[in-house]
Amino acid sequence: MDIGIRSFFLALLITMMSFSLFAEQETLQSRQQSVIEPTVSRRDINEANIDSENFEFGVLVGVLSVEDFSSSMVLGVRAAYHVNEDFFVEATYGQADAGETSFEVLSGGAPFLTDDERNYRYYNVSLGYNLNGETFFTDRLVFNSATYFTVGAGSTEFGGDERFTLSLGAGYRLLLTDYFALHVNLKDHLFNSELIGEEKTTHNIEYGLGATFFF
Repeated sequence: MDIGIRSFFLALLITMMSFSLFAEQETLQSRQQSVIEPTVSRRDINEANIDSENFEFGVLVGVLSVEDFSSSMVLGVRAAYHVNEDFFVEATYGQADAGETSFEVLSGGAPFLTDDERNYRYYNVSLGYNLNGETFFTDRLVFNSATYFTVGAGSTEFGGDERFTLSLGAGYRLLLTDYFALHVNLKDHLFNSELIGEEKTTHNIEYGLGATFFF
């Protein structure tokens, strides 16, 4: 009788252990099936990088507002050397023909300057600093870009005289390919002038567009 009872309890224990093991396996399989596998779609982005060369050369066109004289078109050239991705040194040359003063226009009197004296020419050398970034036109169309600031010095020929000039500028560069970029820039040319009265510091604002090549 004792042997039968022991056998019964042993069989019951084995059955309960088997049922518990089966339940644990079912629970584990259920948890594994309930795990959500995230689906990550990768984007293929084509992005132009600046060419390995550090020299940049190009042309610029814009409008130059000469203080006390009317605005006119300015044409010029630009050359730069990129010391690293943050700093660069640039040299620019531009020329324009200054218009008449408001007094000349209203009075119709004798002009202040001859045609040759109205020729406005400048050159300067500047140190620039880049704030590099990216410009997204679409999810897949991305271009490297930079907002940059410049400070420099040079010379301006205007009114029959040559004057030391301080230049302060800011611009935006959009790199379309590995070697070609478009620019939008703003620059203030400051020099002392006494053409229409007492000597004063004049602000001559230039708004321009440019295209440059890296080589």
